[in-house]
Amino acid sequence: MRIAICDDEKAVREYIKDKINIFDNSIDVVCFENGEDIIAYNQTIDILFLGIQMPGMNGMDIARKLRKENEELILIFVTALEEYVFKAFDVGAFNYLLKPLDKVKLLEVLNKAVKHADETGKKQSTGSKKERTMLIRANGMHTNIVIDDIVYAEVFNRKITLHMMNDELEYYGKMSDLSDVAGKDFFRTHRAYLINMNYVKSYDSTVVYVNDTAIPIAKAKYGDFVKAFLKFNVRRE
Repeated sequence: MRIAICDDEKAVREYIKDKINIFDNSIDVVCFENGEDIIAYNQTIDILFLGIQMPGMNGMDIARKLRKENEELILIFVTALEEYVFKAFDVGAFNYLLKPLDKVKLLEVLNKAVKHADETGKKQSTGSKKERTMLIRANGMHTNIVIDDIVYAEVFNRKITLHMMNDELEYYGKMSDLSDVAGKDFFRTHRAYLINMNYVKSYDSTVVYVNDTAIPIAKAKYGDFVKAFLKFNVRRE
């Protein structure tokens, strides 16, 4: 496993590297002080600790470029300003750390990232489907959720409720943004509802039953839903 650290602060790079070595000294750690150097690096990186505010290319620009080249890259942002973290949705960030770095939090995030990288590697070796995830802020914490575990989502007053297989989570956001991230297996039956077609049990012109929940379908959406559901079933078969 190879972990990279890209931050313009030498003390931050050395602190993270030291904690990684304590966690597991068999991990290959490489450090970069700017975005241009890590973009030019031609070896595979499994986990990246990435600063956001840096001279030259900022962390978000670096993340977008690296994400195009490596969809499996586990991104952990390192920043002094929490408001930058909300942009992490765009690049599929795994987690974030706030400066000054807290040792306990750093090791907790590192442990989760290493486990996730190991699981991803095992799934790739067995041909299993990769889990798609997204980062949301719910209950005062940033949480990485599996998109395909969302049964349906509803929005009221800018607050989105995700109805998961075994949980419910609320966060502030736009349903249109969630729909874009969720992808073609999801359908917006109504202005306030987004459903996962994997869980559709039955439907008619006014309602879609997602598991045992009746979700309203707008009259103008019915034809598009039928077409989308037929295409979904073709893909699944």
